[in-house]
Amino acid sequence: MRRISLHHDPNREYLADLGVYNWPIETVEISEFPMHYEEKETCFLIEGEAIVSVENDDPVQIGVGDLVTFPKGISVTWKVVKDVRKHYNIG
Repeated sequence: MRRISLHHDPNREYLADLGVYNWPIETVEISEFPMHYEEKETCFLIEGEAIVSVENDDPVQIGVGDLVTFPKGISVTWKVVKDVRKHYNIG
C-alpha cells in the first residue's frame, strides 16, 4: 500500500539541501476535499493544520514544521482545520 511519509520538524540544513525554501507556496483555506496525486508531491507546512485520511489507514495529522510526501498514485481526503500555507514540490 502507498503511504504518506511524514517528518516532524526536520532540521533547516536538510530542508535547505532539498531546496524547500525555493519551492512555490500554496495556501489552502479551511475546507475538506478529495485529492489524487498523479505525481509524487512533497510539501512543508509553514502555517496551519490539516488531517489527511487515506482509505484503510489511520488519518495523519500535519501542522507547522512538518515535511510530508505523498507518493504518486495515492488518493487522500484533506480536512484543513486551520488555513494552510505550504511550500510544495511536484515530482
